[in-house]
Amino acid sequence: MGNYEAGLAFAQQADKKDPLAAFRDQFYIPYAGHGKESVYLLGNSLGLQPITAQSSVFEVLEDWKNLGIDGYFKAKNPWLTYNESLSTLYADIVGAQSSEIVAMNTLSLNLHLMMVSFYRPTKTRFKIMIEKGAFPSDQYAVKSQLEFHGFDPVEGLIEVAPRKGEKTLRTEDIIQIIEEQGDQTALILFGGMNYYTGQLFDMEAITRAGHAQDCVVGFDLAHAAGNVPMKLHDWDVDFACWCSYKYLNGGPASIAACFVHERHGRNFELPRFAGWWGHEVKTRFLMGSEFIPSSGAAGWQLSNAPVLSLAPVKASLEIFAQAGMEALREKSLKLTGYLEFLLDDLGSDVFHVITPRDPAQRGCQLSIIVHQDGKKVHSALMEAGVVCDWREPDCIRIAPAPLYNRFQDVYDFVQIFSGCLVAHSGVTEHYKSA
Repeated sequence: MGNYEAGLAFAQQADKKDPLAAFRDQFYIPYAGHGKESVYLLGNSLGLQPITAQSSVFEVLEDWKNLGIDGYFKAKNPWLTYNESLSTLYADIVGAQSSEIVAMNTLSLNLHLMMVSFYRPTKTRFKIMIEKGAFPSDQYAVKSQLEFHGFDPVEGLIEVAPRKGEKTLRTEDIIQIIEEQGDQTALILFGGMNYYTGQLFDMEAITRAGHAQDCVVGFDLAHAAGNVPMKLHDWDVDFACWCSYKYLNGGPASIAACFVHERHGRNFELPRFAGWWGHEVKTRFLMGSEFIPSSGAAGWQLSNAPVLSLAPVKASLEIFAQAGMEALREKSLKLTGYLEFLLDDLGSDVFHVITPRDPAQRGCQLSIIVHQDGKKVHSALMEAGVVCDWREPDCIRIAPAPLYNRFQDVYDFVQIFSGCLVAHSGVTEHYKSA
């Protein structure tokens, strides 16, 4: 992605030339102690707080204080339609029409609600296909759905595994299994990006192959939303769900969101769990006993929007709108490429990166396997002011998020990582280009 150099001067010059550099100033950077900012590389687990999040919440509190119930209609951003503005902001991030998106609930709950409508098993077509090593909550969700419908997960779950000796999946292998088992498969539910390896899946190809076998295709975008550009509508994805607290910086356990393709949003015969806020808007407050769903993804809502919880999400999405996903992706490719370059330049055999080297098959995360005392290395990184992630059994995940991370953050991490390897993994030399 560029001609990288190993010295500090390159990182500093790249930051000066970065057209998105000013966005870092819109976030609070945690301190590591002694008045020094941490090297925060954990946007894949919890994004940083936008400075505007507080004023966004205070706005709702002030309207509540001054308007009471009238806030639903007279607030600066009326609560009655508050989450509609989030649908509009999400549209460019995931490549959808705003009517295809609704902000509601949490990720696992939304996956279950989607499966109520889109997992419709029969005696001959009842299996659910996921990637081997999917995030545990996804495995719990699909297994419990199989059991709820009376199927044995051992028989009903298809896990697509990497080839022997490999850590990531090949698209051709995924397609082949879909073609071989599609006639028994009711639902394909993949992660858009695998949380552990950082592999970005070819969602368009998976959707096309699934539909060719008459399978419903959905995605968990927890690690893809806000990380990589997508075109959910154009790819003809049936449904997708994502959380908002990772790359989307919505705050701990913040309100999640769903995508439902417009062709399903207009299908009012689809079974679903109903709640009054999913009722058609024009007659919602007539309080009739018959549920008439709203068109679009909004028809899957159960309860009215938790405005206070949505306010920080709105603040962050407004920053995304200013930056633009294409520009963020361009910087992300350069940042992650620079990280890969510096790790390669270490020239050490005590660790290796399992994330695909092809930039088209990854976002801003690189997953590093340290072969000896990896957990000690991770602990040493944290003690040195690097905020990063450890995943059992042997993985350190590093995620330079383009909204607030700098090239110097990447440089500093590799310098500290090199020292930690020397201290804990038997490496005898520091980073040779330091």
